[in-house]
Formats: sequence, C-alpha cells, structure tokens
Amino acid sequence: MPSSHSAIVCSLAVLIGRQYGFDSGIFAIAFVFAFIVMYDAAGVRRAAGKQAQILNKILETPNLTGVQIQNKLVEALGHTPI
Repeated sequence: MPSSHSAIVCSLAVLIGRQYGFDSGIFAIAFVFAFIVMYDAAGVRRAAGKQAQILNKILETPNLTGVQIQNKLVEALGHTPI
C-alpha cells in the first residue's frame, strides 16, 4: 500500500488532470509536486532504515552499550526502490 502522502498527491494530480485536462499547466504543476513528495518520502524512509541497521549493529556489539535489548529496530520501512 502506498503511504498516505503518496496517495494524496497522486489522487490530487489525477483529479486536477480530470478536471482541467492532462495537457494543462496546472496538471503539470500537480504532477511535479506529486513526484517531489514521493521522491522525498522514499529518501527519508530509506535513510531511516539505514540508521536502524547501524543502530541495531551497535546495540548487538557486546560490552559496548551495556543496554539489554528487548526488540530490534525496524529496518524495512517501505518506500524502497525496486
């Protein structure tokens, strides 16, 4: 399932395209806006997943933190490239 951000900007672009035409200037703006939002969402999720991987490795290192681990951080947060 897409994220709510991606779903909203895609539906906004489709609605604008249906209302004003897919060859209109306002649709072009909505399309670029949707692309920017989805690209940013993918980058943020990917970066958070990489940070979770590194933190999990740090916490698994014996005698480094002295913290007992109950649950690992989630490393796959979605929005991954194909």
